[in-house]
Amino acid sequence: MSKIFLDTNILIYSLDSSNPRKKEISRKYLKKCAEDNCGVISTQVLQEFFMVSTKKMGVDPLTAKSLVHSFQNFETVLVAPELIENAIDCHILNRISFWDALIVAAAESSRCETVLTEDMNHGQIIRGVRIHNPFK
Repeated sequence: MSKIFLDTNILIYSLDSSNPRKKEISRKYLKKCAEDNCGVISTQVLQEFFMVSTKKMGVDPLTAKSLVHSFQNFETVLVAPELIENAIDCHILNRISFWDALIVAAAESSRCETVLTEDMNHGQIIRGVRIHNPFK
């Protein structure tokens, strides 16, 4: 099975009771990625998840910390200076936000075939990585 990079919004929607459809789809992908050992995240995703879940969704910080810990079962890309430089290049060349470029650079560095996200253009291929919006 090819590797799949999970953007922060996939993790967030897995908790979002206000959107049952997105919650169900996100949980399905998280479960499949865990079972098939093909899910990849980054330290950026873990940081964003903690902040969004506690600040915007009202999740208790200790519960969010526990979830961050459980997400570490996925392969985790460390955001290091070289990755940041690659993201800057991706940002400039592809005219996408720096944060999205950092997701793409992390996915590329871990040899992911796909990024699951709703934040970029569905079907677009950036640096050899296909963008897939699972909610379309």
